[in-house]
Amino acid sequence: MITALKSTALQQFARLRAPLFAAFAGLMLAGCGINVIPTEEERAKAAWSEVMNQYQRRSDLIPNLVETVKGYAAQEKDVLTSVIEARAKATSIRVDASTVTDPAQFKQFQDAQAGLSSALGRLIAVSEAYPDLKSNQNFLALQSQIEGTENRIAVARRDYIEAVRVYNTELKTFPGLLWASTFYRGYRPMETFTISEQQMQVPKVKFN
Repeated sequence: MITALKSTALQQFARLRAPLFAAFAGLMLAGCGINVIPTEEERAKAAWSEVMNQYQRRSDLIPNLVETVKGYAAQEKDVLTSVIEARAKATSIRVDASTVTDPAQFKQFQDAQAGLSSALGRLIAVSEAYPDLKSNQNFLALQSQIEGTENRIAVARRDYIEAVRVYNTELKTFPGLLWASTFYRGYRPMETFTISEQQMQVPKVKFN
């Protein structure tokens, strides 16, 4: 009888040993930072999504701005055309999950956005030569929204750059380097913005 009870107990222990070991190993691995890489990757992806949201918001404002300026300064054809073309180029760039890990794609994206920023700055500066445009309420509202969006773009880019710094550092330093070479071999460093903050901002226009 005692032998049978011992045998049953051993069998039960054997059945429980595997899940207990798995749970213990999971806790040990979690304590060693095995979850840090995917966690930081998700944080960087979220920051990138916010960058895209703000660029999209700016893009959505541009058609109304162009039409408003055209109503008062149709003769500024070159400036108007440059904005339209720059917006078309920026929105035609394919952006997907691979963009942030592909240097060529990322550079193409940021160059297009920088070109749009430059063209947009010239468009807003045109208002200085047209007093009626400078005092138009619709233009003032759009100009304010553009400037506000540029500020949000700057903040979103800053947050993305920091998130990518943390993620990329985790891939290259211990113990993250260990997990990156074993469990997360498919994870790649993310690209970050290399053009200056000044290039990304629309010049501020003060109205007297």
